[in-house]
Amino acid sequence: MDEKHGDDKKESTADLSRRGFVALTLAAGFAAATDNLVSAAELPVTQSNVQIKTPDGTCDAVFIHPTTGSHAAVLIWADAFGLRPAMVDIGKRIAADGYSVLVPNPYYRLTKAPGIEMNGFSFQNQADMAKLRPLMGSIGAPDAAEKDAVAFIAFLDAQKQVNTSKKIGTQGYCMGGPIAFRTAAAVPERVGAVASFHGGGLVTDQASSPHVQASKTKAQFLIAIAANDDQRAPTEKDVLKETFAKANLPAEIEVYTGAAHGWCPPDSGVYNEPQAEKAWSRLLALYGKALA
Repeated sequence: MDEKHGDDKKESTADLSRRGFVALTLAAGFAAATDNLVSAAELPVTQSNVQIKTPDGTCDAVFIHPTTGSHAAVLIWADAFGLRPAMVDIGKRIAADGYSVLVPNPYYRLTKAPGIEMNGFSFQNQADMAKLRPLMGSIGAPDAAEKDAVAFIAFLDAQKQVNTSKKIGTQGYCMGGPIAFRTAAAVPERVGAVASFHGGGLVTDQASSPHVQASKTKAQFLIAIAANDDQRAPTEKDVLKETFAKANLPAEIEVYTGAAHGWCPPDSGVYNEPQAEKAWSRLLALYGKALA
């Protein structure tokens, strides 16, 4: 996939809309509900390719921020298909709302982005999974995500476009969901908001489970659960609610009706635009509260 690497460039939210990221052809009722989101995203943004040193090597990443000023930072953890145009577009959209955003390649230990070709990929195809498993294993190795989180947040805090007086937000998709939880635990003094969209493996029976680690932080949480994930693990949401309630941490935990696992990225085969926009509105509300 073309990651559009190269020189920095400015891009307005009108450009993003023309590419279809913000749908303007939804039914009138839904369009009215999202008018504020579209109109609020008015800042032109700049995108650059960066290389970040970590304890395990050098990570290729994309850094996106408004063209002027310093802003709260956001760290995005991709789903299993890694750093690619759709994830960069998500980063651009957040940046246009006034945040300085880092989108790293989670598979940098083994390959440059994107690492895996998603066109024609099938999770039921053993050959496809044989290519994906080592990549996912590289970020799933013990302490790998935590080490990366520390390095990525240190990078963000060193950028003049980042306002270090404000907390950092982190969000993850699918496999990125538990990594976002682990990020909050790895750098608890900096992370103020965590969002998981159709995250997998948030709750395990291990003491190191992401939900146990996250409950020891001071962050606020948004946990958006796919309907079919809830069907497979119907008690997980209850465990999450109980855990965060006991920790006295604000947590919005919701099953998104009709949304299948993977519904948020616009290049997903199960992309659900109305429910993705709903999740986006809740993300902005979270960041507006927790990162101010």
